[in-house]
Amino acid sequence: MYVAVKGGERAIDNAHAWLGEARRGDRDVPELTVDQIREQMALAVNRVMAEGSLYDPDLAALAIKQARGDLIEAIFLVRAYRTTLPRFGGTAPVETDRMAVIRRISATFKDAPGGQVLGPTFDYTHRMLDFTLAAEGEAPVAPRTDAMAAEVPHITGFLNREGLIEQEAPSDAVPPDLTREPLELPAERALRLQALARGDEGFILGMAYSTQRGYARNHAFVGELRIGTVAVEMEVPELGFVIEIGEVELTECETVNQFRGSKTEPPQFTRGYGLVFGQTERKAISMALVDRALRWEELGEDNSGAPAQDAEFVLYHSDNIQATGFLEHIKLPHYVDFQAELELVRRLRREADGGGEVA
Repeated sequence: MYVAVKGGERAIDNAHAWLGEARRGDRDVPELTVDQIREQMALAVNRVMAEGSLYDPDLAALAIKQARGDLIEAIFLVRAYRTTLPRFGGTAPVETDRMAVIRRISATFKDAPGGQVLGPTFDYTHRMLDFTLAAEGEAPVAPRTDAMAAEVPHITGFLNREGLIEQEAPSDAVPPDLTREPLELPAERALRLQALARGDEGFILGMAYSTQRGYARNHAFVGELRIGTVAVEMEVPELGFVIEIGEVELTECETVNQFRGSKTEPPQFTRGYGLVFGQTERKAISMALVDRALRWEELGEDNSGAPAQDAEFVLYHSDNIQATGFLEHIKLPHYVDFQAELELVRRLRREADGGGEVA
């Protein structure tokens, strides 16, 4: 047994060395640096930060390099590192009204107060391979305007004035922290939003798409999608007042959804909401659609049985780290379990052939 264990350790060490060699690739090609990943693969970095629940572009870029571009593995690395960090306290809610916007669009109002800013987006590209990128020449410098640093009101605020959209009462209650306590059902909306924010982008996208195809009565308009930086503020007990401790880039999406009314509420629009680290707009929109689908009960709607309306199904299966762990553990040795199953099948076959039990 001791020889087997030592042999296993040698095999694992060799596997690690081989992984490092494969990660490096052809040594005649310059090594990819963390700075290059951070600056030129920003959308991948943003996803790793969002689903890793840690805003640090440098660490996210390092994790992507270490994981050879496997974003779920990189997210796993970031989450694992996050557990080693001390917690100094909580910050004040970010004020997205005061976001320094680099992109802001609305699908509901053409002449949105404050203007629409297309920003850096693939929306209007032709989806054709650009072979000039393979030439590795200098990228052209795009003309640009400064970010909208002034306060930019939310589009839904204008619907609020006419009473056409549900009112959201502010709350001083401290929301539960999913990163410190395990998920429990039934989950309030704040906890659901946390789970969706760090859920797998592909899974959340699939759930959102299902609502658009009719698996939940959820016809949505993008009331507003905005991307930019916001100040992060924290109250320091020794000072007795709030100070700014940094900035983060966020993507925020508010959807406007139909609502026929209920016994207590008149017909009006309702909301779906998404807020994610970095420029992660596909995720933010998907999150808003799923958020709205999960609100059927509090809005007094019927449950059509759609997957996106099932909080237990959505929340327990959206976490790609839990899913990966459970899925990939079947690669590990299950020799004893399989031998038991094998013996059971052999016995059943003997019984089926009329041979009965064999001593």
